[in-house]
Amino acid sequence: MSKIQVNKLHTLTGHNDCIYALAEGSDPRFFYTGAGDGMVVEWDLDRPKDGKLIAKLPHSVYALEVDREKNHLIIGHNFEGIHVIDLNENKEIWSLKLTDQAIFDLKIFGNELFVGTGDGVLVVVDMTERAIKKHIKLSSKSIRVLSIARTKRQMAVGLSDHTIKVLDLANGLHPIANLSGHTNSIFALGFSPDETLLVSGARDAQLKFWNSVNYTLDQNIVAHMYAINYLSYREDGKYLATCSMDKSIKVWDVENHKLLKVIDKARNAGHGTSINKVLWSTYSGNIVSVSDDRTIAIWQIEVDNL
Repeated sequence: MSKIQVNKLHTLTGHNDCIYALAEGSDPRFFYTGAGDGMVVEWDLDRPKDGKLIAKLPHSVYALEVDREKNHLIIGHNFEGIHVIDLNENKEIWSLKLTDQAIFDLKIFGNELFVGTGDGVLVVVDMTERAIKKHIKLSSKSIRVLSIARTKRQMAVGLSDHTIKVLDLANGLHPIANLSGHTNSIFALGFSPDETLLVSGARDAQLKFWNSVNYTLDQNIVAHMYAINYLSYREDGKYLATCSMDKSIKVWDVENHKLLKVIDKARNAGHGTSINKVLWSTYSGNIVSVSDDRTIAIWQIEVDNL
């Protein structure tokens, strides 16, 4: 059994509205945040207090994605489309009008960008041609979250119709599985680093562990008091962090599906309102969290194996 020690290292401020988006850079020393104020900011884990404004947009930003090969930051601009920033040059190189809906998630795979929108349409963008390749209507309800298993060439899509759809990236986005069991919108979704597991979390506060070989349910846990907003694995896949509208972060033993640690305001001077995203840094091993309280927290996580 493992024991987790937590130390809050930093509280970062600068956004003027709820922070919704969080992404690790191609150089994982850097991470990016996007908020309701339309600002996108770059942060340096070695000098965390010095945030750098990357973009200021007229509408809120719910989704960010980094093209690691090109070192481009892709911004999901609600009710508009995408903006592509060259991080080497610190300037926008192109943009594309896509939708009049919210953009809840972005994922890049090869030369294709997948955009999950508020009207249940998966927009596929050819990043080389800088053009829309196709629209796929998956539901009448929002697409909230995307996760890609790169080796398996599969993408899981979490929807507000309470289902998870698994699509085959190698075969024209052909459906592989339709997973049901959640009783509300799926906000959190992630393939484990070894791709043998898919974990989902929803507005129903439940965390589900799916065997991604045959997409059967291994275990269901009532994990939080309120909606689970996001999840992130430690790089080795042994541990998982979830964050919630209940203002807490929870750390889980992935193999045993066990809760190891609760990080909250009472115990750790945590966030005062809903925590919207977490990122388990591959650079420092720390956890980064962003919240409706307009702050970013950086948590040092130490694991003692008993």
